Amino acid sequence: MMSKRFSLGRILATKGAIEAVPNYRLLQCIARHAAGDWGEALPLEDARENDFSVQQGFRILSAYYIDPDQPKIGKFWIITECDRSVTTVLLPEEY
Repeated sequence: MMSKRFSLGRILATKGAIEAVPNYRLLQCIARHAAGDWGEALPLEDARENDFSVQQGFRILSAYYIDPDQPKIGKFWIITECDRSVTTVLLPEEY
């Protein structure tokens, strides 16, 4: 079981994310996000920035592939706001 590094607040998902990402994958990646696993679709420099953001109370963004075995299908984001009141799951084009 992964331990949580920060509060997620209220968890929301856009219609596009709900339709595109299987429920088990959404839940798995939300847990990964909360544990500090920023996803296989996030550049290393952004992952380092997230580590800093957790400590400093800034916004945190993770990126995961909808299907890790087929990255070309697309990716989705999980964003936790700086005040940790809301975490949103969305597709990049919905941002």
